[in-house]
Amino acid sequence: MLRFVGSGTSHVGRVRDHNEDAAYCSPYLALVADGVGGAAAGEVASATAAYVVAASTRTQPDTDPVVVLGQAIHRVVVDLHRGAAEVPERAGMATTLTALATDGHRVVMAHVGDSRAYVQRGGRLARLSHDHTFVQALVDSGDITADAAGSHPMRNVVMRSLHAGSGGEADVQPDIAVVDALPGDRFLVCSDGLTDMTDEDTVGRLLLTPDPQQAADALVDAALEGGGRDNVTVLVVDLVDDPGTTRLSGDGALFGAMRDPRNVVDPGPLRD
Repeated sequence: MLRFVGSGTSHVGRVRDHNEDAAYCSPYLALVADGVGGAAAGEVASATAAYVVAASTRTQPDTDPVVVLGQAIHRVVVDLHRGAAEVPERAGMATTLTALATDGHRVVMAHVGDSRAYVQRGGRLARLSHDHTFVQALVDSGDITADAAGSHPMRNVVMRSLHAGSGGEADVQPDIAVVDALPGDRFLVCSDGLTDMTDEDTVGRLLLTPDPQQAADALVDAALEGGGRDNVTVLVVDLVDDPGTTRLSGDGALFGAMRDPRNVVDPGPLRD
């Protein structure tokens, strides 16, 4: 049975006064959500998204993760809309979301925004997610080069996010896909506070650190050394296969804004 082994870390950075990143890491889910910069209550949006997806994967352990993640993302939007209606100051709150989930048989990615997921296999790093940003659209259309994207003045303009908006499902456009995954693969899920401050060569080199926690800490340190202009959250997990075992507890570790239950719209217990 496939499962994740690893952990992570979240840091407020050197400039921001609070952490709008939220993350959750368990044997069956690695998720990072990042409150969209400039929007109200980013920490509420990210923590609520992380909570809803974590709760959904725990309460439906044997359901196809493609279905679970899709349904959870739609529920996030509904909850964000409700949270903004209840507290007007939250109007406009939004978050990115990048999640890797496994039901023990395959790995599925759900992605909205500019947080990222990578896989490292045989020492080679490959990006799994595609940024939903204005600058990435320019790269895709051939208007600018990938090298120029990193210094573009609009590189942080997110084109897709989970947001309070109208609360309608039509506004949700996540990328959900089955990942080419093998036991022994190492996965990285991170906020743009890492990738804006470090290049992918550095990320790949530090990700080779054998211990997942030490690798996550080293990546965060690199982002801080690079300027730390944003919150930075990193999860590093290895995919392992335990043949013949039954599903283990889905209990997971909480990071960043998710650690404060007051950030979650109408929180309830995460139950199996």
